[in-house]
Amino acid sequence: MTGPFRYTSPEPPKSATGEVADVYAQLATDFGIKDATTFVVLSASPPLLTATWALMRESLLAGRASRTGKELVAAGVSLANRCPFCATAHAVLLHATGDHRLAETVLRGDEPEDPGDRRLLAWGKDMSTPQPFPEHEAAEYVGTALAFHFINRVVSSLLSEQMLPGGVEKYRLVRSTAGRSLAATVRRDLRPGTSLPLLGTTGEAPPWAADSPVGTAYGALRTAAFQGAGLLGDEDAAFVRQSVAEWDGVTPLPLAARLPERTDRPGARLALLAARAPYRITDEDVAAWRVPPFTDHCLVHLIAFGAICAVERVEAVLRTAAGERA
Repeated sequence: MTGPFRYTSPEPPKSATGEVADVYAQLATDFGIKDATTFVVLSASPPLLTATWALMRESLLAGRASRTGKELVAAGVSLANRCPFCATAHAVLLHATGDHRLAETVLRGDEPEDPGDRRLLAWGKDMSTPQPFPEHEAAEYVGTALAFHFINRVVSSLLSEQMLPGGVEKYRLVRSTAGRSLAATVRRDLRPGTSLPLLGTTGEAPPWAADSPVGTAYGALRTAAFQGAGLLGDEDAAFVRQSVAEWDGVTPLPLAARLPERTDRPGARLALLAARAPYRITDEDVAAWRVPPFTDHCLVHLIAFGAICAVERVEAVLRTAAGERA
């Protein structure tokens, strides 16, 4: 492996056309990070790319809820999912908001001093706990959390752990400097819904999103990601769904947990790992499944299938917790 992409070879962003090029253009202006590998790795499937971008943009970047608060939630999700790439990225974005001390506190794994910040970070780690935000901001906060439950799994499965070349993000000065370079973009007031015309799929919006653009994007992502189930036989697809449904939505997959064997059920093994422990995916796991006629497009969709199964399980835990408190 060379560069950030572990198992795929995306087309160079400069050669992109159509909706892929449109996403890259919005990324540069609204996110402030040109050719972000988090999204480039999905470019083999334009519907997945556009829906993932739309969900992140409409929940984390746009809207009226605190950007710092949403970054804390995203950081909590990333820490719980053991995704160092994403945890570091959110520390950089917290630097961009001007919360420099908070950024480093969170990245070290320490508790923020402010009680409100502590509650947001804790909720990101475990969404079965009470929601620490007003109901009118739920679409943005829940959408942010679920977006990063999906993105974490894609990143851990398909990208290296290094966010910047040479791993220089390990230095506080680099993180702070990178954050300051994004400060103007982070403070921009983005108009909600601008990403929705890019969507290549549609789907039912969830109740927690009401009629917001977040719900439209989430429905589109579910539709695009569940297409990956078609890469498995019916028995294996049902096995992955059932295995994830029996998970509590929080506890990491035990090291002793039995997994499907690479020799006879490599697709089920890969999808289940993407859902429950993407950081444990190995070269051998991918090689056992990725034989002709499977392509980058297929691999991205199989990982997305496992990821969306996990996202749905976390969402179910959230709904159950909300119902118990009602």
